Amino acid sequence: MEEKDKKENEEYTGEIKGGLRPSMKLVVMGIINKKPKSIEVILSSEPQEEDADGDVGLQLNVNFMDKAVERNARLAGKWGRPETTLSYFPFAPGESFKMEIVCEHQQFRILVDGQPLCGFTHRLTRLASLTALRVFGDFQLTKVA
Repeated sequence: MEEKDKKENEEYTGEIKGGLRPSMKLVVMGIINKKPKSIEVILSSEPQEEDADGDVGLQLNVNFMDKAVERNARLAGKWGRPETTLSYFPFAPGESFKMEIVCEHQQFRILVDGQPLCGFTHRLTRLASLTALRVFGDFQLTKVA
């Protein structure tokens, strides 16, 4: 058995039973590595790798170099315009975090440690088709719910 802390990059793929719908909440908790580059959270219709053509309802890319959180979506194989507006950057190396993605009628609302971080208006209207959650990057996952 290898030790858990040897692993630099976490990767998790989970199924969202029955797909997303308004009022659902996804929670991702973890501890950020000491020298993080990025963390990515993807809500998609296909739990495959990124090169697949599956729709992506939300791609959340936490970039530690730029202190940015980029949001985007892919419909019919085409990525849209990324959104990067943030009021603050809540992630810190070596710190734990709790990210909540709340699915509302008009948008995803993203909270970190209970504080609203940003929203992302739905570009994909068939929310129920979003059945996969992928999380990967420079952190240790402690909980997905």
